[in-house]
Amino acid sequence: MKKLFERWIAWRWPLLWIGVALTIGAVFLGRGLSFDRSIENMFAADDPLIQSHERFNRIFGGNEVILGVYQDDQLFASDGSGLSRVREVRLQIEALDGVKEVLTLDRDLTRGFVLDSGSAAGDKLKELFAGYTHNRDGNIVALPIQLTPKSQSTVSRVELIEQIRAIFKQLPGGMITGEPVMVVDGFQYVEEDGDRLGWATSLLLAAVILLVFRNIRWMVIAIVVVQVTLQWTHAALAISGLQLSMVSSMLTAIVTVIGVATVVHYILRFRQYRDQGEAPQEALASASAYLLAPVFWACATDAVGFSALLITSVGPVHDFGIMMAVGAMLVLPAVLVFLPGLVLAGSPTLVDPASPWGDAKLSSGLSRTINAIVKRPVLLTSLVLVAFAVSLWGATRLRVESDFTKNFRENTPIVQAYAFVEEELGGAGVWDVAIPAPKQLTWDYLQEVQTLEDRLRSEVPELSKVLSLADVVSAMLEADKKKSPVQLPGMALLPLDIDSLNARFPSMVNSMMQAGMTSLRAQLPETLNSLYASDPQNPDQHWFRIMLLSKERQDAQTKQETIQAVRRVVAEYYAEKQAQAEKDSEPEVHDSEPIVSGFFVLLTHLIDSLIRDQWQSFALAIAGIGVTMTLAFRSLKMALLALIPNVLPILMVTGAFGLLGYRINMGAAMIAAVSMGLGVDASIHYIYGFQRSVADGMTPSQALVEVQQSVGKAVIFATFALIAGFSILCVSDFVPTIYFGVLVGLTMLGALVGNLIILPLSIKLLVIGRAET
Repeated sequence: MKKLFERWIAWRWPLLWIGVALTIGAVFLGRGLSFDRSIENMFAADDPLIQSHERFNRIFGGNEVILGVYQDDQLFASDGSGLSRVREVRLQIEALDGVKEVLTLDRDLTRGFVLDSGSAAGDKLKELFAGYTHNRDGNIVALPIQLTPKSQSTVSRVELIEQIRAIFKQLPGGMITGEPVMVVDGFQYVEEDGDRLGWATSLLLAAVILLVFRNIRWMVIAIVVVQVTLQWTHAALAISGLQLSMVSSMLTAIVTVIGVATVVHYILRFRQYRDQGEAPQEALASASAYLLAPVFWACATDAVGFSALLITSVGPVHDFGIMMAVGAMLVLPAVLVFLPGLVLAGSPTLVDPASPWGDAKLSSGLSRTINAIVKRPVLLTSLVLVAFAVSLWGATRLRVESDFTKNFRENTPIVQAYAFVEEELGGAGVWDVAIPAPKQLTWDYLQEVQTLEDRLRSEVPELSKVLSLADVVSAMLEADKKKSPVQLPGMALLPLDIDSLNARFPSMVNSMMQAGMTSLRAQLPETLNSLYASDPQNPDQHWFRIMLLSKERQDAQTKQETIQAVRRVVAEYYAEKQAQAEKDSEPEVHDSEPIVSGFFVLLTHLIDSLIRDQWQSFALAIAGIGVTMTLAFRSLKMALLALIPNVLPILMVTGAFGLLGYRINMGAAMIAAVSMGLGVDASIHYIYGFQRSVADGMTPSQALVEVQQSVGKAVIFATFALIAGFSILCVSDFVPTIYFGVLVGLTMLGALVGNLIILPLSIKLLVIGRAET
């Protein structure tokens, strides 16, 4: 094997130039790698939530709404100046490509009523739209901005939201909220974090390697291996047509972990052979011959473990498994292509890494660890079992984070906007109910809808607003319930209230209502189409939309209970309608089930969607890694021993999360899948080194001491270098990225303890103990 690597080293310059050419090509190809910014794709195609969401969008042409707000103490000034300013802002926004329509009270149809302080209809309209187009004090303007579906817009959501945000920045106290804004900001922060993790982390890791080993050459090698692997991976993903997503920001972390750990093992092995008197070229061949097998199997087990994510039905998570597997397997080719040329370039006097700081104390500490394992195996085993039990208990207390605003720091614009809107207007979480409707709306049907709305308001107090076309029509046709006459554009003065008139002349009321809707359609065509429409796939089925607002900044249990309560009320309404339809020979509406949907619903269940297959994929990853390590070690027992120190840290981290009351967000949802790749590499190096030492003639006890020193140092240096590197993520504005950085550090510390205490303890009890008896 060593002679093979000597011939490989002889080809180092052609290999280096080939690697440079491949990397240049990869950089060019990697530019075609796109970023999937869709929240909808974070759900499985067969998930009822996404199916309802897509059906709703098909019927009503989308349900993405941005809420822009600004301050205006003269909003309802009698001279109309406040509403004129609203109109100016509205026209500016509606001129943007990607905006369908803006719902405001400055329209000719409503303006007169609203400005007439003695108008019952005006008071009704202001009360009706309070919390939606303005606050109750009348000094905060809110503009619900309906967005055109992405497929029909020529500008991206990122560009559109920046344009809208720029408009509101020019207004007093102007800001924007809404699920589309949160999603765009979240993806933007993830993309920025990916860039930060890609370079800043590599530089920080390199600085740690330089500090520990005091050698610039090996610092450069660590950067090159990580960055080249990332570029090759991005190129492979671009060629395959895969897209990065909110969960794939971890790709850089995994490549960094494997790449840096590999380089650190090379540093220590190369230095060991140099200390034995070998020339640099011979020492590199010896180190490569020793490390080829463990590095290959470490990359292979990582790839197999990540491939377990392929069973998930969530598209980005499935693709993430492919990305991780590709990235893991490209580390070894990057090392083989670049390492010989970079190590042996220039003066041989500059190639040797220095002895690490505190090497003697570290050796002493590792020796004491082995002595403790030998002397107190029962005590250590008991402590491990207690930690395992406590971790399991803590894991049962895990809760998910459904408040999407908690994914951002409190000082970010989106969080400040949500806090302001929910304090002044009552709620910024937008969602909807769609119920079957007749082909032609009637007053009786609208009254039924209002009865349903009243039930929603009374039985689901968490709803801050319930609003539909029925309320608008009712407010305009029925000035009040006290027989107050009202005159509408194009209509005669009515001597009776609408209910009394409808009882005597229903066809007249329906005709008047249709005339009113014609006026509405003339001024708010897109809004009306988004409130009452037919299903394009079933033109005979008509649907009526009820808009809901509730607080976004609530805990998961409250939000889920609110959604369930709305579903219950709507289901009871549907059952009553079905019972009535059975009595009627000609049912008024079709029998399709109502739809409860919206981004509020999707974001509430986002984390549940991401983790729904995680335990199955985690179990498959354990099985796959176990089989791979059995092949690597040619021993089922050793493979099982290697799994123990890697499963326990995952349970400890998740258990600690549950015990401390932290909630699982996107940064924590994927940590189980990532964690298996963080510790298993060290286990492979450890057990392979143990087997190699035994094969070289050492007793099992001597081999354990030797591998604790050699592999143990590499694991410690790699772990602390990686923890230092991932600390850069703590400056992110996206909280899941911070969580991920912290959890990676904690998991790696757990894996370090597992591989330097639990693994040798297991070997002592189950391998050496039996061999010596």
